[in-house]
Amino acid sequence: MPTRAQPRDDLIVCPHCDAVYTLARPGHGERAVCHRCDTVLIMPRRKAGLQIIALSVAIVILITAAAIFPFLSISVAGAHNSVSVLDAALAFSDGPLVILSLATAALIIFVPLARVLLSLYVLVPIVMDKPPAPGAAPAFRMAEALRPWSMAEIFAIGCAVALVKISSLADVSLGPAFWLFAILVVLVVVQDNFLCRWSVWNALSNPKKS
Repeated sequence: MPTRAQPRDDLIVCPHCDAVYTLARPGHGERAVCHRCDTVLIMPRRKAGLQIIALSVAIVILITAAAIFPFLSISVAGAHNSVSVLDAALAFSDGPLVILSLATAALIIFVPLARVLLSLYVLVPIVMDKPPAPGAAPAFRMAEALRPWSMAEIFAIGCAVALVKISSLADVSLGPAFWLFAILVVLVVVQDNFLCRWSVWNALSNPKKS
């Protein structure tokens, strides 16, 4: 009778190229890197959990503020208009382009916000040395699945290109949301680089007893 394969805790698989390695946990400040594609596999940091939580809270505040406050103001031929990120994303909310409008709002605002909230839901109990929250593993898996669809950086690059093109046609003034969004993009990148995903999965697979 065939036996069921048992999980191997002594192996680690690269998420990009599927190369398999014998697990060797690096010390703090060190990192384990895939020799085939240079993907960082393990990168433990001291007090990284608290830093990631602080960054996540800051990102939630920045996303909320950047979506509401004016992003830029345009003046041309005596006409003046201000627009927020949410206004721009929902500019075509009427008619057949409503799906495109909703998708734009989701990719710019709601998906990044959902990722951060899911990360907080997973990380806070772990950092507090408590058992994982109910459904923490699916929540973290969902946060990772949403990562390619969080396009705040793409939006920032597109805005930079558009501002260069229209600056010769109208007077453009950058609103507070523009600078909030610039800080937001930097914090999202820093958070992703600080997060050691193997450490999170290891904590979820081997929960501490309450």
